[in-house]
Amino acid sequence: MRDQEQEILNSMEEPEAEKELLSGEQGTEENPEPAADTCCCGERRKLRSEKEYKDLLNRLSRIEGQIRGIKGMVERDAYCIDILNQASAASSALSSFCKVILSSHIRTCVTEDVREGHEEKVDELVKTLQKMMR
Repeated sequence: MRDQEQEILNSMEEPEAEKELLSGEQGTEENPEPAADTCCCGERRKLRSEKEYKDLLNRLSRIEGQIRGIKGMVERDAYCIDILNQASAASSALSSFCKVILSSHIRTCVTEDVREGHEEKVDELVKTLQKMMR
């Protein structure tokens, strides 16, 4: 699975900081471990570092641009295969975004909740993964 993630990352030409987010590498100067109080899953909110917040928004902005580009292709009657290729790239980018969010959720929210005895968070994660795998 790691090779597939790397291939997606390489095809999107993402900055190093986003590659670190996806890989989950923490404890470096560029990507410090999250503070203990960064997760507020009990309130169904998650406080993110400024860096994580910006990286996620940048990723979403790129995806949004890809979708607008696809819309423009349809409006210009572009060739079907060209549209499909762009749609596939946008889908891969959104999948990569989900992997980053999922990784962060497991490393922070789920881990902290399980340590605090909230085992139901594992069930919530399993249900979410089942939906994602359909």
